[in-house]
Amino acid sequence: MEPDLRILSGALLLLGGVLLSKTSTRFGVPSLVLFLGLGMAAGSEGLVGIEFDDMELARSVGVLALSLILFSGGLGTRWHDVRAVLRPGVALASVGVLINAVTLGLLASLILGIEPLQGLLLGGIIASTDAAAVFSLLRSRGVRLSTRLRSLLELESGSNDPAAVFLTVGVIALIQGDGTTVVDLAWDFTTQMTIGVVAGWVAAAGIIAAINRLRLDVEGLYPVITLATVLGVFEAVTWVGGSGFLAVYVTGVAMANRDFLHRRSLLRFHDAVAWLMQIAMFVVLGLLVFPSDLPPVTGRALVVAGLLMFVARPLATFITLAPFRLPWREQVFVSWVGLRGATPIILATFPVVAGVPDADTIFNVVFFVVLTSVLIQGSTISAVARRLGLVDDTADEQVRTSFDAVVAGDTGHCLHEVRLVEDAPAVGAKLVDLGLPSQLLVVLLRRGDASLMPQGNTRLEAGDELLVFANDETFERVRYLFGRSSFRHFDDG
Repeated sequence: MEPDLRILSGALLLLGGVLLSKTSTRFGVPSLVLFLGLGMAAGSEGLVGIEFDDMELARSVGVLALSLILFSGGLGTRWHDVRAVLRPGVALASVGVLINAVTLGLLASLILGIEPLQGLLLGGIIASTDAAAVFSLLRSRGVRLSTRLRSLLELESGSNDPAAVFLTVGVIALIQGDGTTVVDLAWDFTTQMTIGVVAGWVAAAGIIAAINRLRLDVEGLYPVITLATVLGVFEAVTWVGGSGFLAVYVTGVAMANRDFLHRRSLLRFHDAVAWLMQIAMFVVLGLLVFPSDLPPVTGRALVVAGLLMFVARPLATFITLAPFRLPWREQVFVSWVGLRGATPIILATFPVVAGVPDADTIFNVVFFVVLTSVLIQGSTISAVARRLGLVDDTADEQVRTSFDAVVAGDTGHCLHEVRLVEDAPAVGAKLVDLGLPSQLLVVLLRRGDASLMPQGNTRLEAGDELLVFANDETFERVRYLFGRSSFRHFDDG
């Protein structure tokens, strides 16, 4: 059997992406830029010389990766955080995207001398903030924001891709003159969003029911269920005319706020998949770019980037958030965290595949704008947050810290040992059915002379002794479930 250099090249590129992420954390350079640079360096005009110019394949890889990244982002979102910013977040993800696209499109057509529809196409492609970029930067340790502000930015980035996809596809249809009208587009948009939301909630209920009831003998098969279902939901919803991107994001959000078996292992699995997809997506998009094609569009791309960062995005943000009376400092910060990433580059492949005139130029302009956005805005987020006085030293970092790290260093939690009496509400129930807070973990169960690691489907019995990890406030809220027989607790630190 002969060795396949493509497999070796892929492995080396992935390992290179992991190593570059470490460099990103140390030197404050956004990892997305380094992933793109890795792809360009490995491309046909780079050091390695890998030949790759398949726009259709790149689009397919990007769509697949983005769907999994959105699901993972939704899975890490807590509903009680999102609920407070639901209205402004949805407004930014819909009305904000439209205002951004129209403003940038009109200005680009006037300044660059292109047709209005082509300008609107360019505006639609660049209109949405990128989920991968925002999730990776805001969930890093370098940016500590209030829960409300962080949730608003993550909700916007996770839910605005469908609007940008819709605008891009719709404007391409208008350019090609297939009889589509603006009224048709408005109806299609409403239909796609409605189907996406409903399908996402239904899919979440189905996945949770399957996980809790199948009782598979091998724990490693549960991630297969979630992975297959997410991909199936995306394709099925797209096939019936809904927004697959919105459906998988809603699926993740709905699952994040319900109890199911193997929750922690599934969260870690999909976090790893999201990073894998992020590295693969940006490296592939980097391979797709020929550096020699960028200098001719540099001037125009810088103009578009400037219009985006300092005119279109701020205007869209201030108009959209005006009814919600957010502090002006937060509105300025939201307008600055309009990070563009893989989504615009993926969308820029759509007109190329569709054969739209000057599509190659649009692709190169979009790539340059994304690179400029991530370099300038991505690397200055912490500085801007401090300048605006938005750094929150008391912000909850639980979503950015693994349980192992919490046990080792969080002195705010205790280990509580409880014994279940016969009339305790928890007796006879499964752990997953108790509705325990996500901040509480049943670490160990001792039954007679045997000790075991409890699972979600473990049914509790009278006389069981449980070791529960939680802070005092959380434990007191659920103590009644175990009866009044808590006989000791001790600090983990």
